[in-house]
Amino acid sequence: MPNYALGDADMASLIAYLKALDQRRVPGVTETTLHLATVITPDADPVKRAGMLDVMRQFFSDRNMRQMVAAPRMQASGKTALGRSMFMVHRRWQLHVWELTGAESTWKQQLERRLAAEPVFAVISGLGGRSWAPVHAFCERAALPCLFPNVEAPPEGADQDFYSMYFSRGVLLEADLIGKHLLDGAGGSPASRVLQIYRAADSGEAAASKLAAFLRARGVAVSSRVLPADAPALAVTEAARSAASADAMVLWLRAPDVAALPGSLPEGVRVYLSGLMAGLERAPLPKAWKAQARMAYPFDLPDRRRVRVDYALGWIVGRHIPLVAEQVQIDTYLALGLLSETLKHMADNFVRDFLVERMENDLAHRIITGYYPRLTLAYHQRFASKGGYVVHLGEAKSGRLVVDQDWLAP
Repeated sequence: MPNYALGDADMASLIAYLKALDQRRVPGVTETTLHLATVITPDADPVKRAGMLDVMRQFFSDRNMRQMVAAPRMQASGKTALGRSMFMVHRRWQLHVWELTGAESTWKQQLERRLAAEPVFAVISGLGGRSWAPVHAFCERAALPCLFPNVEAPPEGADQDFYSMYFSRGVLLEADLIGKHLLDGAGGSPASRVLQIYRAADSGEAAASKLAAFLRARGVAVSSRVLPADAPALAVTEAARSAASADAMVLWLRAPDVAALPGSLPEGVRVYLSGLMAGLERAPLPKAWKAQARMAYPFDLPDRRRVRVDYALGWIVGRHIPLVAEQVQIDTYLALGLLSETLKHMADNFVRDFLVERMENDLAHRIITGYYPRLTLAYHQRFASKGGYVVHLGEAKSGRLVVDQDWLAP
């Protein structure tokens, strides 16, 4: 942790802040139980939802089984603050699943009612669909830590807030990776005409908007084909065939739509797709597309992350949890482990701001980081993993991903 030379004005501000802290019992913490919530939006993927909740419930169960009776207070001189804090109550963890319903405009009221009825110390993990912004805003207003939800399109300005933390910017990071690759000409000459294809009311909509703004500001012509949410797979085929007038095409599509692409693609068109949406290295691209397609890949490469991922996979498989959404389940396990370790370091000092600040400090020392090569947080840094790759999907090197450039943090 850094050390700071504080002047009189700084010290006065610090003292004023400490005096302003609420002296009452922290919501969600009793002598026997620590209450935690997870939030699921109504448009969340049901398979990912099941996989995430399986991991969470098993983690809570494991932790509660290891609990012991409260130990007697350690004998200390009592002359120091440390001597008064060397005691921890072994609290049972209680999970509250807050499943939202209806339109986004009603989520704020639903969350407020939930928090009033079931006070919790923090929100951990969670699962979103197209939008997470109402949940993020609620956590900031309520001064409620919201730690590492599984969301593909987090709010753009989250770095300016305090209580919400994310592993990655998701498809927004992918948009930056693709944009830089298109302009750098890493796969040929810089693009001048780009076509984007995405479905309405999906995460790709936010990514396409961000990429379009980035490219247009630099003189690139950008057009979009927006497919209705309920359009059949044939619509994807027709949209892809309209790319002949562009020199690059960006696909913000899910795996079923990727599988529905035509057997051939327009000649001379560079193809990019979202790894997060398409299924990463398991994306079902037609064979003819693989030699030409590039994928935004906001994680460490499979060979490089194997040891870090196997640690979590061993826990999941060893407990007979169905592996239905690997990346989401491993991120969920990672979030729970980070929370557990941070709470231990807090030594029963249950203050929400302290939880956030302690998480910031401890995260960079974490060795087991799952899909990510490194994780760091700081003031005005709320996305712990900052970069990714653009990779080939060809058959070179025994089918392994081929990296166009080294790790890039745009």
